[in-house]
Amino acid sequence: MIIPVPERKDLPAAAEIIAPIVRQAQIVAFHGDMGAGKTTLIKALCDIFGVRDTVVSPTFALVNEYHDSAGHPIFHFDFYRINSPNEAYDLGYEEYFYSPFLCLIEWPEKIIPLLPPHALRLYIEVGKGEQRIIRLDIKRETFPVGEYYQ
Repeated sequence: MIIPVPERKDLPAAAEIIAPIVRQAQIVAFHGDMGAGKTTLIKALCDIFGVRDTVVSPTFALVNEYHDSAGHPIFHFDFYRINSPNEAYDLGYEEYFYSPFLCLIEWPEKIIPLLPPHALRLYIEVGKGEQRIIRLDIKRETFPVGEYYQ
């Protein structure tokens, strides 16, 4: 699925489109260059899910926990500052990734060997000026029986 985003300020509108897919996926790996809009998109998704906490990138903490409108946790990871996947082991990533709760992951490139095969891959590409292109790499492992399988 490809979603063109005319300007960075339009990322919340794109979040409305992808929110049902993200919610169903449970683990979402956000790929994109620095400044592409990963955190902005995650903030917009959290707004849609009813998060009342302040959503910020957990660059130094590695993981932030928010709660959706039903009180369920949403885990927001930022692996930009780790040097190896071993640091994710130290964090206890398995408890998060294999829980029934939503995990939103920035800089998943740092932990590729640890990503479950069912993780949804979301790519934000920077186009001309403020244009962004969001691409969701939807695989059978992500939605074994879901309406979003392509």
